Amino acid sequence: MNAIRIAVLISGNGSNLQAILDACQAGEINGEVVAVVSNKADVYGLTRAEEAGVPALVVAPQAGESREDYDARLDAELSQLNVDLVVLAGFMRILSEGFVNRFAGRMLNIHPSLLPKYTGLNTHQRALDAGDEEHGCSVHFVTPELDGGPVILQAKVPVFEGDDADDLAERVHTQEHRIYPLVVKWFAQGRLTMTDGKALFNGEVLPVAGYASED
Repeated sequence: MNAIRIAVLISGNGSNLQAILDACQAGEINGEVVAVVSNKADVYGLTRAEEAGVPALVVAPQAGESREDYDARLDAELSQLNVDLVVLAGFMRILSEGFVNRFAGRMLNIHPSLLPKYTGLNTHQRALDAGDEEHGCSVHFVTPELDGGPVILQAKVPVFEGDDADDLAERVHTQEHRIYPLVVKWFAQGRLTMTDGKALFNGEVLPVAGYASED
């Protein structure tokens, strides 16, 4: 099977980007990151791309620009790159329905909660405020509903007495860096697809919480 062409979209530090770059470099993912695209200049994720020898692009929003117009410019960049998979790795923009549908089944996101709990922002503090005993992260296909696409894989972490949001974030990040490259690997192997709004692994529909164990 040919190596897939991956574009990673970021807005900041890019630690999940680094995990995916490392997995590609190690041959764990049959794919190549062909571009890293940020909506912000001067973020460390762009430096990570340059250090890996990957083209780093900034597609910054313009004053008064609509979401659809921004997404059209982003789409034009990705189309030129002929990408097979779009990976959202801390990309802090809500994408338009047209853009999402254009890449349906070929766009992944990682969210710092056990979806469907805590869509949106401030997930770690919300888990603490709710008194949850466990928290975690979810990799899912992207659909027009914010953080509402079918879950592929989750990782859980315990919530300890005395934790603050930073403690929880650090624990969750460790798991993000483990499961996101794994899901990209599955996609590159052709084992992971989306049909009729459901995630399929090896042709079988995944349960609501995603794949239940790992190999």
